[in-house]
Parts: sequence; C-alpha cells; structure tokens
Amino acid sequence: MGASLALHDLLGPLLRPVFFLGGVPTTWAELLGFVTGAVTVWLVVRQNIWNWPLGIANVVLLGLIFVEGRLYADAGLQAVYVVLQFWGWWSWLYGGQARTRLTVRRTSRVEWSVLTVAGLVVTGVLTWLLSTWTDSDVPFWDSVTTTISLMATYGQSRKLLESWWLWIAADLVYIPLYAVKGLHLTSVLYFVFLGLCVAGLVDWRRDRSARQTVTAAEPAG
Repeated sequence: MGASLALHDLLGPLLRPVFFLGGVPTTWAELLGFVTGAVTVWLVVRQNIWNWPLGIANVVLLGLIFVEGRLYADAGLQAVYVVLQFWGWWSWLYGGQARTRLTVRRTSRVEWSVLTVAGLVVTGVLTWLLSTWTDSDVPFWDSVTTTISLMATYGQSRKLLESWWLWIAADLVYIPLYAVKGLHLTSVLYFVFLGLCVAGLVDWRRDRSARQTVTAAEPAG
C-alpha cells in the first residue's frame, strides 16, 4: 500500500493538466508522450538504434494516459511493450546472421500465418476479458488495436517491411478512437504517426531494394 502511494505521488504530477485542447485537459504525460512518440517513430524510420531506449520512456508515459482513459488493453500493452522494446533493441544489434545487425526483409508466409492466427485469438480473448471484467466502453476496438500493435511491434523488432502496413492499419483506428475518448493530443500524435509510417514504408522499401541491387552486383564466389 505504501509503495503504491509512493508511486502515485511520484507519477501524479505527470497527470496534471498543462493546457486545454477542445475544452479537454491535456496532461504532462500526454504532452511528453507526444514528443517522445514522434521522435521514436522518426528514429525507427531512420533505422536508428536509439529508437528503443526512447521508446521505453514513451510507452511508460502512454501507459499512464491509457489507464486514465480506461483503455485497459492499451495500458496493459505498454507493459508488454517495455519487454518488447528491450528485445527489439537486442535483436536490431545482434539478430542478423552470425549475430550481426538486422537488415530489412519481407515477411514470410509462415510468419503471416502465425501472426494472423495469433491475432484473431488474442483479439477474441481480450475483447471477452474487457467486456466481462472491466468498465471499458470500447472493448473490441481497444482489443483489435492492441493486437495489431503487438503484431507490428514483432515485425518492427525483426525489421519486417510489412510491419509498417500493420502500424498504418492500427493508426487509422487509433486516431478516431482517441478523439472519442477525449485524448485529442494523442489523436493528433497518431495522425503524425500515420505520416511517419508511410515514410517508413517508403524508406525501408528503398533500403531493401538498394541492398538487393548491391548483392546482385557482387561477383559470385
């Protein structure tokens, strides 16, 4: 109990309003989440390794926001993200052949099959849990965006080109969802994310094509 109160005292100031947007208060957590989130995705687009530590700070801030907004699946997703951020950090550095840095590649049929089945199962389970055990008023949409985001994070951690399409799909749902929940600045942030995801798709596709061209030009043997 004492530890919980101490944590609340520590994090409480982050939930204080900074300004009002559309008559709705915008907290420090939401403002800082906006800044760190935008920079993190830009770093992912540039395949910069520093996206991972900054992303950890971002998901902690977003977790606070989502608990306040009763988006419990998204809040829980942030805890999972912390683990995935550390894994992605390691994977980008040592996940390639012979423990080298990863390079961009396409998603295999097997990976798509596993991700699709897992996505359907997780969405169904989360929707049931939120409908049964919480006061969430958007259980399905909270669940489906959470599931797609997990799939996209796996793809991002493995530098799968199609992970950007998954992020784009998630963002198209997140933007109106957060607006409805009164998280206007976060909704704007995901609109920015949408643009960055399109840029990421183009940039990663160009990088993969350039690597294939160089490989094809190299002499055999």
